Amino acid sequence: MPLPSDEQLIKTSQDLITEFKVINGKHPGFRPGQTPSYQTHAKGLLLNGTFTPSEEAKKLSTAPHFNNSSTPITVRFSNSTGLPQIPDANPNASPRGIAIRFNLGEHVHTDVISHSTAFFPTRTGAEFLEFLKAVVASPAGTPSPTPIEQFLGSHPAALAFVQDPKPAPSSYARQKYFGLHAFKLVDADGNITYIRYRVVPDLGEDYLDDATLKDQDADFLQHELTTRVNKGPFSFRLLAQIAEDGDVLDDSTIHWPESRRLVELGTVELQSLVPHNESEQKHIIYDPIPRGVSGVEPSDDPLLELRAAVYLLSGRERRAA
Repeated sequence: MPLPSDEQLIKTSQDLITEFKVINGKHPGFRPGQTPSYQTHAKGLLLNGTFTPSEEAKKLSTAPHFNNSSTPITVRFSNSTGLPQIPDANPNASPRGIAIRFNLGEHVHTDVISHSTAFFPTRTGAEFLEFLKAVVASPAGTPSPTPIEQFLGSHPAALAFVQDPKPAPSSYARQKYFGLHAFKLVDADGNITYIRYRVVPDLGEDYLDDATLKDQDADFLQHELTTRVNKGPFSFRLLAQIAEDGDVLDDSTIHWPESRRLVELGTVELQSLVPHNESEQKHIIYDPIPRGVSGVEPSDDPLLELRAAVYLLSGRERRAA
């Protein structure tokens, strides 16, 4: 996973990490009993499982994980923010995340990263940096209009993201997740299909109301997932939302219409906790850009390279701590 060559993009990535540290505090590695620090989605769990592709996936893409009979996967469920011990019931713990690593061979893999909110607050990294700086400049007691109020007033996509409902699930296993970016699936004849991923629970979605949520333990999602997978496997369906002519392919703030066709790409089955979970979380760095495999390519969404750089830079810090 290489760093981008664009120096301005690297600087923006480093500046974003700095702002995350101001917002979240510094949690460089481990504390006793804690998870490793990510600049975002710090609290989570790693699970082992298997991906089994559908016949439709084989028609859309030559990628090995869509054509092999099955592929071992490493999946991380997580809360939002860079706070390693954020209570699971805290509203800031949403959006939740799922990251799926398809292990295709020694040091060969590709990832799918999705969130419980279907879009991003800004189109570019520079705008997202403005957003974070406005948050930092708006502590409690700041006279209105605060910097963040002014930013949201001039950035309707960011306001829509902030106002979008983000209910807490009863389980990571009962949450739907959305890919933010468009990707290209390339078939054996070179035909390209633009898609966005969705990860849909076979157990169905289930969310907690405020009255139920206030009685939950700070780590109830972590405990529930551990108990669930220890009793037996559970699964999701990996879907592709298919773009049509005229759909915007390079802007993660824009939804595609719900009328777009959904194609099932396969089944994600989770079977066990990864041993030495904390140390493995410290080591693994997920990559939003598909690399080293044929049949899946990135779109021109400018956030892809930025997210990859932020993940890699913060992951290197985490490993070194």
